[in-house]
Amino acid sequence: FDRGRCQRLDFSGNARNCFLTGNPDSHRKFLGKGLRCLLDVPNTEVYRNVHHGSGRFCSQSSQPLWEKIPSLHFSSVGQPPRHLSAWNIQSIRSFHRSSSLQAAPVPLFWIIVKPAQKLFAIILGRSIRNWWKALPPNKRELFKESARKNKWKILLGASSLGVVFVMFYFTHLEETPITGRARLLVFGKEHFRELSQMEYDMWMEQFKGQMLPETDARYQVVERVVGHLSESNKDIPQVSALKWVIHVVDEPGVNAFVLPNGQVFVFTGLLDAVSDIHQLSFILGHEIAHAVLEHAAEKASLVHFLDFLSLIFLTMIWAICPRDSLAVVGQWIQSKLQEFMFDRPYSRTLEAEADKVGLQFAAKACVDVRASSVFWQQMELAESIQGQPKLPEWLSTHPSHENRAEHLDRLIPEALKIRESCNCPSLSGPDPRLIFRLNMKHLLESSKGREAPNSIKQDLSKPKLDFPHT
Repeated sequence: FDRGRCQRLDFSGNARNCFLTGNPDSHRKFLGKGLRCLLDVPNTEVYRNVHHGSGRFCSQSSQPLWEKIPSLHFSSVGQPPRHLSAWNIQSIRSFHRSSSLQAAPVPLFWIIVKPAQKLFAIILGRSIRNWWKALPPNKRELFKESARKNKWKILLGASSLGVVFVMFYFTHLEETPITGRARLLVFGKEHFRELSQMEYDMWMEQFKGQMLPETDARYQVVERVVGHLSESNKDIPQVSALKWVIHVVDEPGVNAFVLPNGQVFVFTGLLDAVSDIHQLSFILGHEIAHAVLEHAAEKASLVHFLDFLSLIFLTMIWAICPRDSLAVVGQWIQSKLQEFMFDRPYSRTLEAEADKVGLQFAAKACVDVRASSVFWQQMELAESIQGQPKLPEWLSTHPSHENRAEHLDRLIPEALKIRESCNCPSLSGPDPRLIFRLNMKHLLESSKGREAPNSIKQDLSKPKLDFPHT
């Protein structure tokens, strides 16, 4: 990207929140025994420095964003969101998920015929097996002898087929915008824009009674954040080419996604969960990056290519396995190998790339990019408090919260340089990551001997009750 065309926009605040849920009585009991909210240490000097030295969102008029929209309040340091219920925490896993139906008319055709392709491969493989079983022993020997005599021709034919696939792969490679990474792109971008409209109609039908009006303060915050991000990165053709349309859905799920045609969907559960404008800006930058980098078309292209290859193996499985039951097991193993060796690792790669580019978008908009790392640490803390099992990363389509935070920590120094090159105002106050670590230490020290961890988790897990402001 061109660092010479950056908007002078200031997100220099350092507001934070914590994720603790339960009924009001349990929270008062919890706080009364010295277990303060992770980021609620108002008596410390660090807290005072951050609380009084931050919170400015500097646009070209140098007017803070939340002063423009006074009716919406983002919690300051140590003040958790008032509407983060246990339901929200249980929905956290669904947050870092772009829309699940990102495909297009031509890809949609292949999706529709995909079951028929698999069925054809199964029938073909099973027919070959039954034909082989029905052959008399002498004819089997003749067939084997013929195969041995023509083994080089067979090998040449198989190699030619492999060369065709390799040539197809390399002739459909394109450069990813911004990052320059080589990626397979089978379907045309215009197809995905067409299906984006179909998907948009579907989501609008689903959420037609839950859309916030443009006069709502929460809608205006999302609109201004997306507007600042797009304006600050308008030098990137893929950003300026799309018309970003905002939709805020009154839904408690912690989620946001952007369709390939620029339709932005944000759930109010996400607005309740983020601590400040910086975290929201990074999250929306991440989702915008998915659309700008055309990850939907890329992922669909890879899946289509692998599915086509898998038809050959599927036919072989049903032809070789002596019984249908063994063929079913073989087919299941083959699908799981494809999923865990190709599909999910590739999804994690795309997520990491969207984090990187989204962080660059936020840096050019003068966001406090350090908040991005803290956000994923909060996500990890929320799941830990809720007692959710920590699954291995290889089982997920997204990086783990811990690895995501570490990856962002490695990217933040470069993002701060980008921010500086855009003539953004200097960040005031201490590093929010340091605040998080200090208050994590404070929480752990305060919790020793106060209450058994199991009983704390039990109190905190009661649903639908908000954590009061301290």
